[in-house]
Amino acid sequence: MHWYLDVLKKYVVFSGRARRKEFWMFTLFNVIISIVLTVIDRLIGTDSSGAGLLSGIYTLLVLLPSLAVTVRRLHDTDRSGWWILIGLIPLIGAIVLLVFEVQEGTAGDNSHGPDPKAQERFGAAAGSPEPGYPTV
Repeated sequence: MHWYLDVLKKYVVFSGRARRKEFWMFTLFNVIISIVLTVIDRLIGTDSSGAGLLSGIYTLLVLLPSLAVTVRRLHDTDRSGWWILIGLIPLIGAIVLLVFEVQEGTAGDNSHGPDPKAQERFGAAAGSPEPGYPTV
């Protein structure tokens, strides 16, 4: 659950990097929540023309965090966040974006920041310190 909440805490943070685990756990929670809300929409009758009220509101609320975590995932593979636009190309774009999202991130620092996997594994000993915290 913390993977989902961590992405929401970075609501519109498009800089930095996101591990595969962070991205895919957020995606999994989104799918589960969307399915539950769709079922609730159908049960209470708020799903006129296939678009449910609750699931529609939820989709709007997580749109920016979803875009942000996708851009950070692209950064982890040392790609520009603008590659997210390739998803707009029907079928081929979605496949290319999926391939980028499943690739392992760049080991060590890259042009978008320190390696989040190394930071998690070694704490403050890896990468740059958190802004606002004193360094030794």
